[in-house]
Amino acid sequence: MIRRPPRSTLDRSSAASDVYKRQYFMCSMLTSTNRLIDDALNYTNISKELAHRIKVPNATYSINFGVRLNDKLHTFNGWRCVHSDHMEPVKGGIRFDIDSNLEEVEGLAALMTYKNAIIEVPYGGSKGALKINPNDWSEDELEKITRRFAQELIERDMINPARNVPAPDMGTSSREMAWIADEYKRMHPADINSLACVTGKPVGKGGISGREEATGRGVQFIIREFFRNKEDFKLANFKGGLKGKKIAIQGFGNVGFHIAKFLQEEDGVLVVGIIERDGAIFSESGLDVQKVNQYKKNNGKVEDFPKSQFFKQGYKMLEFPCDVLIPAAMEGVITNQNAKNLKCKVLAEAANGPVTYEADRILNEKGIFVIPDAYLNAGGVTVSYFEWLKNLSHVGFGRMDRRFAEAQNQRVIELIEKALGKKVDQDAKDKLLEGPSEINLIRSGLEDTMRVSYNEIKEQHHSNAKITDRRTAAYALAIKKIADIYESMYL
Repeated sequence: MIRRPPRSTLDRSSAASDVYKRQYFMCSMLTSTNRLIDDALNYTNISKELAHRIKVPNATYSINFGVRLNDKLHTFNGWRCVHSDHMEPVKGGIRFDIDSNLEEVEGLAALMTYKNAIIEVPYGGSKGALKINPNDWSEDELEKITRRFAQELIERDMINPARNVPAPDMGTSSREMAWIADEYKRMHPADINSLACVTGKPVGKGGISGREEATGRGVQFIIREFFRNKEDFKLANFKGGLKGKKIAIQGFGNVGFHIAKFLQEEDGVLVVGIIERDGAIFSESGLDVQKVNQYKKNNGKVEDFPKSQFFKQGYKMLEFPCDVLIPAAMEGVITNQNAKNLKCKVLAEAANGPVTYEADRILNEKGIFVIPDAYLNAGGVTVSYFEWLKNLSHVGFGRMDRRFAEAQNQRVIELIEKALGKKVDQDAKDKLLEGPSEINLIRSGLEDTMRVSYNEIKEQHHSNAKITDRRTAAYALAIKKIADIYESMYL
């Protein structure tokens, strides 16, 4: 049987050692999220009954199904949780991960509820998982398994463009989303909006430009916004701007790569450390992100990357001095065991739940400025929202107004040239004449979403002197937005 090589989508890193796994199961994602919500509830005035309604999952489906592969029947176990349907459809990814469990799925679904509320996309929260290591199966086998899982979810309305809209997550990609969309269309041939049943599809199959880079791009926009806010970067004891700051990334899959690439190429940061599955590499003068990515593709590892130091116990690099530490892989990698040893000034949570509840308290006491996952990694769901809108409207962004905008810009240039009595530089003219493309509009909408969310949370933080950190401020804001909707439902 031909096995496919490991893929780079949200790879697990060496930081997922047995120590971290034990800590993770001791303090689960759901437990951590609920404890953080309890803290935030102290700064709201909603009733205990409504608070309970917001916290508890609506429904979780546990699904067992069989697939015959190579004349042998295999049984698989999966879940799909709807945490809150205060708005529909509900939204959240599907991950393929052998370590998945029901409580993890419910915790991640809860996080999606609050995340969607913070960035104001019209979704409730959901999440799904299939307990499988995708690297154990050939592509043909994986397609059969994915389609059977999709059938089970579709039959229960757990995949539906108006009810529940999944997206890629750990271990899945645009390929799996294309299989799921095709399966939905096969089972609902008359649904004109069938493409909107999932997001994160290939561009040629109803997807949208910029979806692959979306989470990484959103992290870049938030980090830029942090450095625009002098009050914030002074709290982190920073001087100067973003350029030249030292960054360490844990997890060099799709998200980690794009974060490092954008910050290095467009903002001039030094990516001094990259932590991966096989270990970590370090260079005081900075690593070339594109070259590291190519080396990893060619060799399946980062060990022996030229002009860098390699550390087999890669998770130890979490404790190296840097300006910004970005965990971008999996849950529970920063715990009460290592949080006290962190030497970064800012911790930016590109992964979901990389910091346990106890570790979060330690980081706050140490004065490390934490930019929480609840909005930092919301770029993916933001651009998923744009893809969903595109699928429902059946027209791509920019198609209706691009040429109109170009014509308008041409008239402006002609007036400028007439007033000046000379021609405008051709390069400048070409840039001014270019109408809005889909990718430019998507990036613009994403940047606006991320910056508005950042400043709303900042205002929530500053408006209540008792709130001491941005995570609590973010959850307090989310709770208020969700409570307003629930209260209108129960009038």
